[in-house]
Amino acid sequence: MAQHFLLSSEARSFSLVKIARMTERQAESFFRKIRWNETNGKPVCPCCGSTKKHYFLKTRSIWKCKDCYSQFSITSGTLFANHKLPLRTYLMAIALFVNEVKGMSALKLSRELNIQYKTAFVLLHKMREALLETRDESPMDGVCEIDGAYVNHYVRPENNINDRIDRRLAVNQNPNKRCIIVVRQRANGETEYLGSRRTLTYVLHNENPTDIMNIANNRIVEGSEVHADEANAYDNLHARYDMQRVNHSVEYMSEEGACSNQAESFFARFRRFQKGQIHRMGQLYIANYANEIAYREDTRRWDNGSIFRDIATKCMQTLQSNEWTGYWQGNHRIAERLGVA
Repeated sequence: MAQHFLLSSEARSFSLVKIARMTERQAESFFRKIRWNETNGKPVCPCCGSTKKHYFLKTRSIWKCKDCYSQFSITSGTLFANHKLPLRTYLMAIALFVNEVKGMSALKLSRELNIQYKTAFVLLHKMREALLETRDESPMDGVCEIDGAYVNHYVRPENNINDRIDRRLAVNQNPNKRCIIVVRQRANGETEYLGSRRTLTYVLHNENPTDIMNIANNRIVEGSEVHADEANAYDNLHARYDMQRVNHSVEYMSEEGACSNQAESFFARFRRFQKGQIHRMGQLYIANYANEIAYREDTRRWDNGSIFRDIATKCMQTLQSNEWTGYWQGNHRIAERLGVA
């Protein structure tokens, strides 16, 4: 039996010990090279774009632009803007986030870093937002799989059988019930590892033909080979795609080779994340949670050092969050992220 990738030495190119031994100055240098990679860490004014040798105010660790005289820091305008924790702590948080291959809970992060639960909760969601805002949403081609799974659908039955309701009826179902639709592009198997190459996730109220067709039209190139199960929601896709269907009540893979195993692989990891780490998902942020697992699936053959640098770069490229700035003071998202945004 082949060795699992995570057990191999190729999966380990980075260690928490390396960050623990960093000084705050070294952490600043790391963030500088990530944010201003094109200038090899030389500060660039976020207001006017000037690359002159700006004035550095040591007492506050900020720069003053030589052209427009605005003041800025390494994290100005990014997800970590107005940060209160040391930069090394943020690097440690990213590293812990990376090494938890099935996701991380805010409670664990708060205990690992000795920070408040509220701080850890917002910090994790900021990283999830960076992954969502920077993901590649270009249309997929080749062989794609599409499938759906429901979350927040459980309704606890009453103790006495006479008081129980028919939970199959729509009127008796959980109003927070949502459907996660996953679209996965298979790897070609020649120059890439077997499995999936790219994953996109979307949240719907239910698995319906209209929204499914809208997702497919925007995210799958017309004429591509698409694998799906026998759900009625995918019937309309036959008009635009080479559809391959499999009846899961009979078989996992059809005799013609149709299957949605890559989609099921995503849902298997998502369920472990949901039941083992998060436990409860508010419907406002299901899209963020689903996309995190999609990213983990797409990078499952990357070494942890590459994932660490990629997430740190995405965080520094993402603008300051409006949803997570002042979250615990009542600044919450007011609408769900449903369908194709």
